[in-house]
Amino acid sequence: MGSGLKLIALDDEDLAVLSVHLQDAVVTVGDMAFQPGDRRFVMLANRFDWETAVQKELAAEGVGAQGDVALDLGPAGKAPSGCVRRRAGVRFEHVLGARVRGIDLKRKRDVLNLLLVTFEPTSSPSGTVTFTFSGGGQLQLTVDCLEAGVEDLGPAWDAKGTPCHDKTA
Repeated sequence: MGSGLKLIALDDEDLAVLSVHLQDAVVTVGDMAFQPGDRRFVMLANRFDWETAVQKELAAEGVGAQGDVALDLGPAGKAPSGCVRRRAGVRFEHVLGARVRGIDLKRKRDVLNLLLVTFEPTSSPSGTVTFTFSGGGQLQLTVDCLEAGVEDLGPAWDAKGTPCHDKTA
């Protein structure tokens, strides 16, 4: 796949890095699935590529980048702008259970905006992974131990805009 993101999280510090890369990802309810037989949770998300956006902003300000970010070319062979989204697969292993709050699982086309992914240990190494979405929705996974991954699945495309966060909050 070339220059796409591929991360693994085995502890809460790793998960914090994964969470940063997933901040402002959009996901439909129908693109999330708990697979109890495999003890796995999977999700497809359109993540905002913050690394590319920051590097574009630094370049616009004339600040030298530490290194170039190579972008996968779109179907027409045209490089996307600095504000791009990428389709990413997200997986969590060793999942014992999943529950939601403020999310209607019957509304498969509802779009959720992911803000944060955290891990709260219960009795080491088990704990609870919480996905926090804008609007107050949450998804919680009970896990035996933390093992997660995120991987870009294809080329980037131009984002319709840059996510904006209230800096005073």
